Amino acid sequence: MNFVPDYKHIVNAALNTKPTRIPFYEHQISEVIISKVMNCELAALSEYADNELDEYFRVYCAFFKKMGYDTVSFERILSGIMPGNGALYGHAEGCIKTYEDFEKYPWDELPEIYFYENKRYFEALERNMPEGMKAIGGIGNGIFECVQDITGYMNLCYIKVDDPTLYEMLFKKTGEVLFKIWTKFIETYQDLFCVVRMGDDLGFKTNTLLPPEDIIDYIIPGYKKVIDLVHANDRPFLLHSCGNLFEIMENLISAGIDAKHSNEDEIAPMDIWYEKYGDRIGNFGGIDADILCRCKEDDIRAYVTDIYYKSLKAGGVALGSGNSIPSYTPVENYLTMIDVLRELRQS
Repeated sequence: MNFVPDYKHIVNAALNTKPTRIPFYEHQISEVIISKVMNCELAALSEYADNELDEYFRVYCAFFKKMGYDTVSFERILSGIMPGNGALYGHAEGCIKTYEDFEKYPWDELPEIYFYENKRYFEALERNMPEGMKAIGGIGNGIFECVQDITGYMNLCYIKVDDPTLYEMLFKKTGEVLFKIWTKFIETYQDLFCVVRMGDDLGFKTNTLLPPEDIIDYIIPGYKKVIDLVHANDRPFLLHSCGNLFEIMENLISAGIDAKHSNEDEIAPMDIWYEKYGDRIGNFGGIDADILCRCKEDDIRAYVTDIYYKSLKAGGVALGSGNSIPSYTPVENYLTMIDVLRELRQS
């Protein structure tokens, strides 16, 4: 197809300005899927040896261009470098249980560790960015996910009851560290990233994972500091957060998010998001990941077509899965989604 990437389309979508061409967006795409599409073994480079980084990112970026994206989605998570991590992703026992644990934790070392570990990835990404494209993403994990990864969700709930001061301080300190890291990140990579995002899953199908008032009091203020920093550097801010967040959406919008990603039809189909928030923020995603995993080609074609035409009536929109493209997604289903969207937008 006659496709020339232009990152400005997704910037407009994030700023809730109707783009002249609806851009595509994915929060994450599995290396397994990319490898199948690009007919190479991308995972073989997953150790990111220095002499393999450029080849990895050459293929990685080429995939996004080939599929019709205007941006390359990429992040490096913060919790991955946090000492004692693993309670969220690896079901390990949390390393912070008491206020003494909290005081001993090497909070001040985290910014230096983050950039020491991740600088070379961002630099390799920049070297291999195709013309007309920029990155969307940045520092993976938000305040809630970082706290969970060093406490564990269940233990965090115990801390809330047993030591309310520690509970509050965990969010406050994590927010302070994230702000320091984001400050240097924006200073260093603002030319590489046209839209920056924070991923922080705050909910599940029926509600938020913490009481809404706790998120409003302890987590969103930390978001706002980062959002204000991003806006001061003329970049839109995208929040990726799964779950039923309707009780806190007004607070998130008041904090300044420009766009929101992640939706699930069981919670609310995308046209509900358009109806509720389409006049105030950009809405990314739309295509339920469960549909992509379970349904046959004809059903996917009909479903994606319906989402596309509904999106034409909204403001800032970027279409793709409502969550991500994990390894267990049938590659032919992912390609069907892309084919339908490209046929409809004719590029």
